[in-house]
Amino acid sequence: MSSNGSYGLFSFKKSERILKNEDYTSVRLSGVSRYTKHFRVTYMPNDSGITRLGITVSKKIGNAVKRNRIKRVLRELFRLNKSFFPDGYDIVIVARKDASHLSYYMVSDELLRVEF
Repeated sequence: MSSNGSYGLFSFKKSERILKNEDYTSVRLSGVSRYTKHFRVTYMPNDSGITRLGITVSKKIGNAVKRNRIKRVLRELFRLNKSFFPDGYDIVIVARKDASHLSYYMVSDELLRVEF
């Protein structure tokens, strides 16, 4: 592996994350939402040309262990399936009730069916 990493394609860089509350709010208010059994996916085009991901998991989902686990699963799904997501979009995934028990494969089966 080189010093800059040969895993660049499969990394989840800071530039690919939605970090600011105002960006989350903008996507929530202006974006298009799609619903699955366990998730709400809201997305809108951005000006950067980079697809960015934001994840929201409320305390209704469970304790910190359950919330962090579902966030890890969602980040992994994005990291390994970047080509599925449209270029130049901000995407916010909100976990809904009962999402904490899902495996990576169940999450990927559910979310990779969402049409952008």
